[in-house]
Amino acid sequence: MEIYQLRAFLTVASTGHLTRAAEILNLTQPTVSKQVKALEEELGVTLFERTSSGMTITKPGELLLEHARKTLSNAVDLVNTARKMQGEVAGTVRLGTIIDPDYIRLGMLLRHIVSFYPKMEIRLAHGISGFIMEQVAARKLDCGFYLGEVDDPAMCTLRLSTLTYLVVAPPTWAGKIAEAGWREIAAMPWVGTPVYSSQHRLVREMFQEYGGEQTTVAEADQESSMASLVKMGVGLCLLRNDVAMAAQGKGELVIWDKIEQHCALSFIYLKSCSSDVGVSTLLGVIKDVWGIDDIKA
Repeated sequence: MEIYQLRAFLTVASTGHLTRAAEILNLTQPTVSKQVKALEEELGVTLFERTSSGMTITKPGELLLEHARKTLSNAVDLVNTARKMQGEVAGTVRLGTIIDPDYIRLGMLLRHIVSFYPKMEIRLAHGISGFIMEQVAARKLDCGFYLGEVDDPAMCTLRLSTLTYLVVAPPTWAGKIAEAGWREIAAMPWVGTPVYSSQHRLVREMFQEYGGEQTTVAEADQESSMASLVKMGVGLCLLRNDVAMAAQGKGELVIWDKIEQHCALSFIYLKSCSSDVGVSTLLGVIKDVWGIDDIKA
């Protein structure tokens, strides 16, 4: 019985839905389903009835809920205690961050470090993805978060999630983008981004795939600044779907929903730094925070 299986069981039980549980756990729906099924096979009981409206917990599942909570809590305590017994980890790790802190779970990460490795210092450097990659490659940063595919053989990559980006427009343009196709959208003015940013790559790939030539009328390097320019009627841009949908809900912009762009969010560090105590410790914390342990080297 694994911690991940127990977490999947408890999360599905609390939400009643595989999709919502997958979003909370930052996993795919098939992965959550597989974890629940594996736990059912190990316990020899059916925990949920799968219906068209979601997941309904069975009577045996209800009886096992409290046991699962206690078992998960004890398992987490066991892991945390073992880590504290491993000895004091001291030193400084230079970590590159991107986008907003909540999305990369920075608060959770730092809270874990403070709790279990109090002598470890994290120095943060915020920037766009291309800058973070350059700094890690130059050893000016020890590790960092990165948006996009990593094709540098010198890098190790821990993939955390996949982000979806949407085309957004000023709210006053709602009428003219409602029936617009890509040709009309491509011809409109755009808010650009620095060449090393993830949005720049995504927009470039989009124009390469669908055709047309981007007309950039302004440039910004932060999503908040880009969103502000769109709200003011400057032009179109790509925004992360959660940011775009929240802004659309407030009437601040409108989404053109005919095309989506996808981008990997990863944690990166040099292969040559794999044995570094600070980097390996931070990597372990990252895996705990995100609930994953699949490393692509």
